[in-house]
Amino acid sequence: MGSIAVAPRRMPLLGHVASLVRDPLEFLRSLPAHGDLVRIGLGPVSAVAVCDPELTRELLRRDRVFDKGGALLDRVREVLGEGLVTCPYSVHRRHRRLLQPLFQAGRTGEYAAVMSRRIGETVESWWDGRVLDVKAEMHALTSGVTAAALFTHSVPGARLTRMLEDLDRVVAALMVRTVMPAPLLRVPTPGNRGYERAITNLRAALAEIIGARRSAGTDGGDLLSALISARDTSGEGFSDQEISDHVITFFVAGTETTGTALAWALYLLDQHADVADRLYAEVDSVLGGRSARYEDLPHLPLTRRVITETLRLRPPVWFVTRTVSEDTELGGHPLAAGTTVLYSAFTIQHRADLYPDPDRFDPDRWLAAKPGSRGGFLAFADGARKCIGEDFAMTEMTLALASIASRWRLKTLPGSDPRPARSATLQPRHLRMRVTAATPVGRGVTRPEAENSDRTS
Repeated sequence: MGSIAVAPRRMPLLGHVASLVRDPLEFLRSLPAHGDLVRIGLGPVSAVAVCDPELTRELLRRDRVFDKGGALLDRVREVLGEGLVTCPYSVHRRHRRLLQPLFQAGRTGEYAAVMSRRIGETVESWWDGRVLDVKAEMHALTSGVTAAALFTHSVPGARLTRMLEDLDRVVAALMVRTVMPAPLLRVPTPGNRGYERAITNLRAALAEIIGARRSAGTDGGDLLSALISARDTSGEGFSDQEISDHVITFFVAGTETTGTALAWALYLLDQHADVADRLYAEVDSVLGGRSARYEDLPHLPLTRRVITETLRLRPPVWFVTRTVSEDTELGGHPLAAGTTVLYSAFTIQHRADLYPDPDRFDPDRWLAAKPGSRGGFLAFADGARKCIGEDFAMTEMTLALASIASRWRLKTLPGSDPRPARSATLQPRHLRMRVTAATPVGRGVTRPEAENSDRTS
């Protein structure tokens, strides 16, 4: 078989950084036209992008050979440490076995009670005419759910807010740091200093929280207590550092990615009135103006399909790098140990041969999908390292979207910029939406008199 094609417009030293910065999604969308495997440049680092769905699944299922690593993962590991998303194959199996009981299907109902309560508090705090920074509001909602699941009420609100601010600062910088030459990462610029300070503060706060919980020896009935008490067959548990890594991983997954997906779902519904009207009819018939509960989920099939289609169109984790651990081949092409490979859920999920008219928002395309079969759907990855929290996330997003739609209608305001931001997660740049009470009027709280209806939360 011939050599791996190089994507066009590669520049010396910068590689394809200019294309990635200018329009990353269009660049990723263009790659399959050049082959199943395509060589690209992430700054001075060469990587092989996998563009074929079957080869992508092969890559994901051969996780010993295609190990976690590469330009993006190396930067993400600075934040997440060796959490479940970033840890190498050598420790992943043990960590996965210890964590699996926390995310068994039988526990989803327990988490859903926390979700419904937090979602209800958020939705009920809105008022008719309020203007939301939707990305920030959805991140606040999902961070509240994640914090409650992790810590119950043991972390004061002000402290949690500071932790989330540090986390946001770090995640926002990851995309730029991924393609930035390593020497520049050590230059003491304000951005680099702020990034390092945020990581230091976040780790220090978690160390104190974990230490206090261990010293107290109490079971808070939350994920932190479960992490502390988890033991393998030899009786060994997680170290404080490992617990800190997992907590930050859960925060990023439970706040950044889930909140981003909800923001996109609200925007897409506003842009597709026909789908929105059907969704409103569904939630009105099931919920009658109240917040959604776990037992409502079987009766909200369209709401779930809207979430699934949103994740197809705008997968929050839009590309991931891995490292070849030993000489191997993929699709008939030899790959040497140390090669960085890249796959993109966005690329695969926008292939017209898998999804006809791939740019169209069409939740009903999932009616034809066989139960348990999603073709080229990779929003939660695949293989042994498929997202452990998929059921948690889908439950939370479905409950949240149904609860919002049951009480409110959201309209995008002029001046919003819903184009994807250049970030480690695929989020809208700036999305402001006005909240209007659903019929009957009066669901939710009355707008405070002192507030201006154009004020953004």
